[in-house]
Amino acid sequence: MYDIRQPKYQWGQEVAASVDLYNDGSVPDVEEDGLLVVAGGPGEIVQVGHHGEANLPIYMVDFGIAVVGCMEDEIVPIRDLLPESRTPLA
Repeated sequence: MYDIRQPKYQWGQEVAASVDLYNDGSVPDVEEDGLLVVAGGPGEIVQVGHHGEANLPIYMVDFGIAVVGCMEDEIVPIRDLLPESRTPLA
C-alpha cells in the first residue's frame, strides 16, 4: 500500500484556470474539444476527489458555465493572481 497524496487545495477555495480548459466529452451540449474555460477564468472548488490508480487529487471546479474536473496543474488560487496579495517591498 502507498500513502494517499493529499490535496493542495480545499473545498470552497476560489481558484482560476491556469490553462485553457477543453471539453473531453464529459460536458454535454458542448462539442468535444470545445473550449470551456479560458486561462484566468474564475471558479470555486465544489468537491475534492482522488484518482486511486494515479494517486492524484481531482478537483471539481464550478466555473459558472460548467463544473469541470481539474488536476492541480490546471488551477491556481485566485489570491495568487491578485496584485494586492503580493507583499510590498520595504
